[in-house]
Amino acid sequence: MKKNTLWGEFVAELVGTFVLILFGDGVVANVGLAPRLAAPGYDWNTIILGWGFAVAVAVYIAGGVTGAHINPAVSFAAAIKRGMPWGKMLVYWAAQMIGAFLGALGVYLVYFEGLVKAGLPNVWCTGPGSVFGQAFWGSATSGTALGTYPIWNAYIAEIVGTAMLIMGIYAIVDAKNVGVGANLWPLLVGFLVMAIGLSLGGPSGYAINPARDLGPRIFGAIVGTKGLFSGWYWIGPPVTGALIGGAVGAFMYDWFIMPFLPTEGE
Repeated sequence: MKKNTLWGEFVAELVGTFVLILFGDGVVANVGLAPRLAAPGYDWNTIILGWGFAVAVAVYIAGGVTGAHINPAVSFAAAIKRGMPWGKMLVYWAAQMIGAFLGALGVYLVYFEGLVKAGLPNVWCTGPGSVFGQAFWGSATSGTALGTYPIWNAYIAEIVGTAMLIMGIYAIVDAKNVGVGANLWPLLVGFLVMAIGLSLGGPSGYAINPARDLGPRIFGAIVGTKGLFSGWYWIGPPVTGALIGGAVGAFMYDWFIMPFLPTEGE
């Protein structure tokens, strides 16, 4: 018999988000520090693949308990459009933040020597000062821009990217739509994240998940990575932008897709 308790859901969201960040920030650290290959051996595609499979594995782990939100934007959309109680949403948010923080701790332990020797670079979160702001977009302007993209542009990217994430998830899990086999939908969610990263991830680094960005950001600041809270970027695109995008995506699916899907028996 399934023990569906709020405590169980809290633990599942925590563990799922922990796995997400362990693998996701893990691939960032691996690429940034390039311990096994020369730097050209890794690129943006490596990051995309790593994060996509990180999402898929995390969803497989937590999906049977909570549906694997592992993202405050997903929980926010569920509270707005899927009847999730606001109190439960806050419990999920707490679990996701703690899991993200602990996932960053796991990456820190695995890559400790390389991170210390590199001066504790920002492998934790998106925005100015990130490893990939330096590697792929030129030097970032602290607190005001991400490489050549200003914050307003990153804001738009996060809103659009997260909206596509929610629309895609709703379509994947909607049995009235095309429908995905029960064991394949987590993998499709991972592919969805890959698609967002490949197509929309440039301006902001596609956090599309407030806990994914803020939890590791807090951890990184504690262990000594500089500049993570310079300016207001940290609360902008990856947090409020992603939450807005989550709501937009939920409304878009319910307004523009659901009314035209076949009903039972059609």
